[in-house]
Amino acid sequence: MTEVIGRRERKKAQTRKALADAALELFLERGFDQVGVKEVADAADVSVTTLFKHFPSKEALVFDQEADIEAALVNAVRGRPPRHTIVDALRKHILVDVAASPGDAFIRLTESTPALREYGRRMWMRHETALARAIAEESGAPENDVACAALARFALASRELIAGHENPQRAAEEIFARLERGWRTE
Repeated sequence: MTEVIGRRERKKAQTRKALADAALELFLERGFDQVGVKEVADAADVSVTTLFKHFPSKEALVFDQEADIEAALVNAVRGRPPRHTIVDALRKHILVDVAASPGDAFIRLTESTPALREYGRRMWMRHETALARAIAEESGAPENDVACAALARFALASRELIAGHENPQRAAEEIFARLERGWRTE
């Protein structure tokens, strides 16, 4: 069944996209710290008040796909192929996420700007609850299962370690193999 989106919702989505696009263009051109929210609002032809109705902060303008990121994480668990473990699905998803080209202008912008780097990390970790629920649901555990919450937290936190490692593939294999088998040393 297809959901019909009304005019008002379409206009809101268009305004949100115009703001995010204008912000990204200005930030890439001049740098995040050199652009004010009024300049972004002017570029999108809206007021600053309207900008803040759509985005709670200047940093949020850069990370406008947060809901899509959470949906993709949850789908990595729920939509994994048969006989693939949850841990393996998370490893593969995080490796794909980390594989974004270091030459990508967006990645350079977010990694070279301390406020954006920190906001991105906090945003990533905000998906912990939704991911823990999906893990619990898929594993038949209670919704508030602490082991599922721990797996979600460790998997999400591992992204930074993997991305910063000289060999991300090897780092992911080592981290997620340990998560899969537990902390036993053999």
